[in-house]
Amino acid sequence: MAEDDPELTALFKAVAESPKRDNSAYHKALAEARQAFEAAERALGGAVRVQTKTKMKRNGDYVVKWTFKRNTSEKAKSR
Repeated sequence: MAEDDPELTALFKAVAESPKRDNSAYHKALAEARQAFEAAERALGGAVRVQTKTKMKRNGDYVVKWTFKRNTSEKAKSR
C-alpha cells in the first residue's frame, strides 16, 4: 500500500534522512551531576540530600545551584 503512494513514500524517506537531535549537552550534564553526587558523598561521609535553586538569567543562561547536605534522617532516634 505504501509502495503505491509516492507522497507517503517521500514523507517516510524525508523522515528517515532528517538529522537526529543532538543530546550530547544533556548527557554531559547528567554525567556531571552523577560526579557531583559521588564527590559530595565522599566529602560528607555517606548519604546526602540535595537542595536545588534554578534561575533563568537575562542573557538566556539557565543556572542550577546544587547544595548538598549530610542526610540526618539516618541518625538513631532517641527515646
